Amino acid sequence: MTVRIREVAFDPHAEEREHAATLAPGAFGATASFVGTMRDVSEGDDVVGMALEHYPGMTERELGAIVTEARERWTLIDALIVHRVGAILPGEPIVLTAVWSAHRAAAFEACRFLMEALKSRAPFWKQETLRDGSTRWVERNTPGSTPGSVVGDTSGQTVGQTAGDTSGQTAGQTAD
Repeated sequence: MTVRIREVAFDPHAEEREHAATLAPGAFGATASFVGTMRDVSEGDDVVGMALEHYPGMTERELGAIVTEARERWTLIDALIVHRVGAILPGEPIVLTAVWSAHRAAAFEACRFLMEALKSRAPFWKQETLRDGSTRWVERNTPGSTPGSVVGDTSGQTVGQTAGDTSGQTAGQTAD
């Protein structure tokens, strides 16, 4: 399990290759990864930059807890999260999540889980700079999953909801 916070631009594909090279040859049969990049439009406005802030120490602990949770849910060989902070320009990578496992189902499902959990639980704050020079804080993340949409999660739990937590159930749902 590796979590990295980067203050400068990074090459997500090089990060993934370098991390995979640390694993035993033939140890994994599947790799799934996701790269999130900064868009130049948000809420219909042209965006020319973003400042991404985090809470040092707390952010890494939460990302580590997310990876640990994924390793408890799926049989994984390894996982990697690289997240950018600081000044970011459109087109630059913000986040890489990568998972190595014996089989594709675990890799796909765990990679998606890492990204969705990161977006909803990790302490990051985004301030966009618009083309007109004004700035605004991003108040909500773009939707990535809805209840029960995380592949392989047949319990109807949302990302971050734990087994036995029935608070997110709708009328007529029962706990598994």
